[in-house]
Amino acid sequence: MTAQGSSAPKPPPKTVLIVDDEAPLRRVLERSLARHGYRVLAAGSGEDAYQLLATEAVDAVLLDIHLPMVSGLSLYLAMTNAQPRLAGRIALMTGDAEAEEIRTWLEHHRCPVIRKPFNLSEVTDWLRRVLQAREREAGNG
Repeated sequence: MTAQGSSAPKPPPKTVLIVDDEAPLRRVLERSLARHGYRVLAAGSGEDAYQLLATEAVDAVLLDIHLPMVSGLSLYLAMTNAQPRLAGRIALMTGDAEAEEIRTWLEHHRCPVIRKPFNLSEVTDWLRRVLQAREREAGNG
């Protein structure tokens, strides 16, 4: 058997979009996720994220709730309306998940929350779970 015939082609890496206006946090997440084999896109604002989604296919999104100009909650709704397949693949990142507005919103929109400050393993564990579940649903795993 030749070297070419001994293994199946590697699937392309899963793409994760990070939306957070805190550049240092974005960079830490980008480096960590890239080390775990993900293709990472990053946006510092809701507008930038929405533009990226118009041109890039993403498999999961890490979305900060508090963004300049547009809230992460509004952006979540816009993303899932524009691309319904992202429902269940977006995790909200926040330091104040217990705030009344956020609790009320979460009662109406089932969405995972990753509380800041978080351990990077929380993020990679969530990504692994959600992406493996999607592959199983698609019959690829």
